[in-house]
Amino acid sequence: MTEPTTSPASRPDLPDRLSVDPRSKHHVAAVFEHPIGIRFNGKERNDVEEYCLSEGWIQVPAGKTLDRKGNPLMIKLKGKVEAFYR
Repeated sequence: MTEPTTSPASRPDLPDRLSVDPRSKHHVAAVFEHPIGIRFNGKERNDVEEYCLSEGWIQVPAGKTLDRKGNPLMIKLKGKVEAFYR
């Protein structure tokens, strides 16, 4: 059985709202030092760019569509959101 590399006590609490984009004001670099997971409506998602637990939504890329600046076009999905450390 393998032991986790970091203890749960050394992990920061997951914020209510978190973004992968470092330019966002909701980006917290300390959280991304540990692997995190997002469960949306009971299914684990790997393509989440941003989430909000209290409002119950996630933002995911809309396929391969890009905006005029070359960033992925995002869509917002509403439902039950759970964030956790792996």
